[in-house]
Amino acid sequence: MKDNIFKSYDIRGIYPEELNEQDVQQIAQAYLTMLSEKLNKPIKKLKIVVCKDVRGSSGLLLEEAIKVFLEYGVQVDDYDFISINGYYFAAGYYKYDGGLMATASHNPPEYGGFKMVIKNTEYSDSIEFISGKELLDRLKKIDFPIKDEKIKGGRETKELRHEHLKHIFSFVQQEKFKPFKVVVDTGNGMNGLLIPKIFEKTPCELINMFPDPDGSFPNRNPNPLAPGAADKISQRVVAEGADMGFIFDVDGDRMFMVDEKGQFIRGDMILPLMAKPMLERFPGQGIAYNLICSHTVPELIRKWGGKPIRSEVGYLNLARHMREEGGVMSGEVSGHFAFRDNYYADSAFIAMLLVLQQLTEDGRKLSEIIKENTFYSRGDEINIKVDDIPAKLDKIRQTYSANILDEIDGITVEFDDWWFNVRASNTEPLLRVTVEASNEDKLKARQQEILNLINN
Repeated sequence: MKDNIFKSYDIRGIYPEELNEQDVQQIAQAYLTMLSEKLNKPIKKLKIVVCKDVRGSSGLLLEEAIKVFLEYGVQVDDYDFISINGYYFAAGYYKYDGGLMATASHNPPEYGGFKMVIKNTEYSDSIEFISGKELLDRLKKIDFPIKDEKIKGGRETKELRHEHLKHIFSFVQQEKFKPFKVVVDTGNGMNGLLIPKIFEKTPCELINMFPDPDGSFPNRNPNPLAPGAADKISQRVVAEGADMGFIFDVDGDRMFMVDEKGQFIRGDMILPLMAKPMLERFPGQGIAYNLICSHTVPELIRKWGGKPIRSEVGYLNLARHMREEGGVMSGEVSGHFAFRDNYYADSAFIAMLLVLQQLTEDGRKLSEIIKENTFYSRGDEINIKVDDIPAKLDKIRQTYSANILDEIDGITVEFDDWWFNVRASNTEPLLRVTVEASNEDKLKARQQEILNLINN
């Protein structure tokens, strides 16, 4: 196995060249030892939730993991094909010791992988994400096969649709929803299974794009942020005269929107649409956001009486800040939205319903609300390939030393009318640059200033 398939949040590699069934035998054994040690529980007493996405490799990889689990006496509950939203819900709601979903997130079809969770022993109402890098460290320290007793485990097929629907609708008052016309693009991914059932419980008209799960993802890029991925839903929203569109990545946890004009909306500008109803329900509570979000986000949270919680980038970090600092939800530019009462895990379904509730209560068109909530000009993240990341970061430190806010995740520099963050990629020789300014002209000038400094 190559180390590069073990990511900060999960495991992902091209199947079968980078990740195959033989690799899974060791991955599954290492995962069992991790659960056993962290939970102080014998492997043969563990109970694990498993499921898969629609990729061609996912069933093959998952069956190999299940084979290992059963060999060591684990009780396996198999939910078959569900979205990652359902996976997180099952892990938290039924209080499993751990969970393994075969998915490669929003990577191209040829990839396979796993996302892993464990019961959080400190916070009983929380699940905890297991980093691929943490699992890699364990893989390098143990001998295979592991020495635990081999005893036949059990496997049951499970279903959670009814309880999952009940759970996600507990966050809103759907009886008050307006009859919006809504376009949804699940990209032939996992959310296509539940979206029709969700909209059956609302007065909204659903225009369902690419709803049938297909692991080749024939209609668009599986990543909604890829160039051109949102073109079809933007065109469809305008053609249908719809009120809005929701576009999901193919495993289902990330959600983005387009307004009634077909304009794409970033994740940090969607966050206030659900933060407001959450703060009305939980006055004064915390909303976590990552540090590359627009400064609009914390300003609106304060305006509505909430407590902004600033976090490093990445949903593992936001979940930790939510738990430690009293957050009721979190959001990222990347379209991850997580909720305290969803076991501190993502749910694109809950996020979507909260947006529908807020648009119902507000009464204005989506584009009008976004325009009012846009206080600054924020540029898209720029990725720059560099040979010596530490040297480039030192150059940033030296040039802007008087205005460095912090270095909790890269370097964040603050001025009166603009700010920027430069951080290193976890997996590639890249610097990621985010700049926001008081207006568009200043944004472009400051972006060029940072790029010139890095490139020269």
